[in-house]
Amino acid sequence: MSIGTRPALTRLVRNIPRAAVAAVAAFALTACGGGTEKTESKPSAESGAKSAAFPVTLEHKYGSTTIDKEPKKVVTLGLSDQDGVLALGVKPVGSVDWFKEQPYGKWPWAKDKWGSTPPQIVGERDEYNIEKIAALKPDLVIAQYSGMKKEQYETLSKFTKVVAQPKGHEDYQAPWQVMTRQIGKALGKDGETEKLISDIDARFKAVRDKHPEWKGKTVAVGEPYEPGKFSAFSPKDPKVIFLTEMGFTTSETYRKALGKENIADLSVERLDAMEADRTVWLGTPDTEKAMKADPLYKKTKVHQEKRDLFLPYDSPDIGAALSFNTVLSIPYAIDQVVPMLEAIK
Repeated sequence: MSIGTRPALTRLVRNIPRAAVAAVAAFALTACGGGTEKTESKPSAESGAKSAAFPVTLEHKYGSTTIDKEPKKVVTLGLSDQDGVLALGVKPVGSVDWFKEQPYGKWPWAKDKWGSTPPQIVGERDEYNIEKIAALKPDLVIAQYSGMKKEQYETLSKFTKVVAQPKGHEDYQAPWQVMTRQIGKALGKDGETEKLISDIDARFKAVRDKHPEWKGKTVAVGEPYEPGKFSAFSPKDPKVIFLTEMGFTTSETYRKALGKENIADLSVERLDAMEADRTVWLGTPDTEKAMKADPLYKKTKVHQEKRDLFLPYDSPDIGAALSFNTVLSIPYAIDQVVPMLEAIK
């Protein structure tokens, strides 16, 4: 799947057959020298100081995980989790590919953080290659912005510590602050994490202060994916949250169309749900052209009054930055999107 072709919509995870789970677990335990019960050499004074935040226990969707010491080899399985880890000065040894990113690590907000050593790709979206993960011998797996299934969690937990998606939130709908704090706590970097969050909060506040007229204005975010059909994103989706943190809100019609779903696939007959003070469409130049040519879309007020905004996923990487909505990508997205919103009168 190339970039821009519904990267946020591919959420399906293959159920791992039980026999395969057992085989993977056996491989994992062998690869990791018998799991998490390895005898450790006595830490030096320096490493002890670095690990002052440990042990730490994190609650998540599938229970709780206690991390006894500072993680050295981290694998991220959330679609955007690598950003939070990188922002805290840790380079994951393994990560998943969300956008078919070629070469991996090319996003402008993270490129310098990866440098010349990108991670091992251990899966695509929510389909994980357990063997590759085990071979990396990680001491921590982080899966925040993910749809990790319980069976996957249990398999991974046989050979490493796993912090699954946040407790109390639907998959892909936890606030970026919650996910960032989970990542920071798991890495023993609470202080640095709070600084990152406060800096981003300040960026959003500066936008709100500059544009008080945006407060209470409605916004809708969608993505055309084939002729006559589009997807709308939940008010709790990162792309919508990005805009609501600038002061925007969503209409009751929009919220009803989504219900509890993170993504609703709709036909153009439901374009009423996308009528807003600002309607943002993500995609490619081709999807933009097709949407603007649609007879029903031409009749919408938001289009006729030129209050719609089409953002590409790639080149420039604006849609990707909104989709990530992390402490690394948000500043880039603000710099790109705010002038475009300002141009709409």
